Amino acid sequence: MAELISLREAVQRFVNDGDTVALEGFTHLIPTAASHEIIRQGKTGLTLVRMTPDLVYDLMIGAGCAKKLIFSWGGNPGVGSLHRLRDAVEKGWPQPLEIEEHSHADLANAYVAGASGLPFAVLRAYLGSDLPKVNPLIKFIECPFTGERLAAVPSVRPDVTVIHAQKADRKGNVLIQGILGVQKEAALAARRSIVTVEEIVDDLQAPMNACVLPTWAVTAVCEVPRGAHPSYAHGYYERDNRFYQDWDPIARDRDSFNAWIDAYIHGTSDFAEFQRKLAAAQEAN
Repeated sequence: MAELISLREAVQRFVNDGDTVALEGFTHLIPTAASHEIIRQGKTGLTLVRMTPDLVYDLMIGAGCAKKLIFSWGGNPGVGSLHRLRDAVEKGWPQPLEIEEHSHADLANAYVAGASGLPFAVLRAYLGSDLPKVNPLIKFIECPFTGERLAAVPSVRPDVTVIHAQKADRKGNVLIQGILGVQKEAALAARRSIVTVEEIVDDLQAPMNACVLPTWAVTAVCEVPRGAHPSYAHGYYERDNRFYQDWDPIARDRDSFNAWIDAYIHGTSDFAEFQRKLAAAQEAN
């Protein structure tokens, strides 16, 4: 049964140094507030898993939280490279980063296998691809029924998965609406799961066929309004395109990145204070 607690307590209790951690969310509902709190608490040695590493992992890698990245695409959507990711891979700053690259289909199937309690995923993939040359974990097997050559990859089973959703009820049942990536599968594959939500309500009023994570599949629910910013939350707020654009020059330089982290993450007590400080800075500019 899910506990309704603060994000600070959830990260303190359920994210440990050295854990494999997945922060998932596709296009919207990206758990930005959770990434800030992991940095704020100084978690280190993490293996980060995410289909589309973007600003949340650029932040965590640059802050020294990560030792390894398992991913299937990485970039600042609509803008360009992730400069803290590149600096870690190319120059080992702030520490060396091991990378394990997969395709989208591969990693999505690996989450499904993890959620199903299976040791590996099987898929039709990688014909003509060079990824198997750089990722030795991509293997090929023969179907015992047809003789077809298929790709196989290890399942993804994080120690903890963090996602963001629109709302949860007071029993810890979670409603997710809009575009879905692999949030549900990532949560079900994990040993522990933290869900940040826009609001906690008495009744989810879930429409037919809605995606609901039941309380028994969730470890902790944390109310964090605007917790997906600068990504958007369907039905609550729009994507902050300006933030993605502003991030590029901030992240390009180590000193400007460190100054931003010190001011906006270490210099704030929680995501609400971060939001107020950011809004004031954007208004001033």
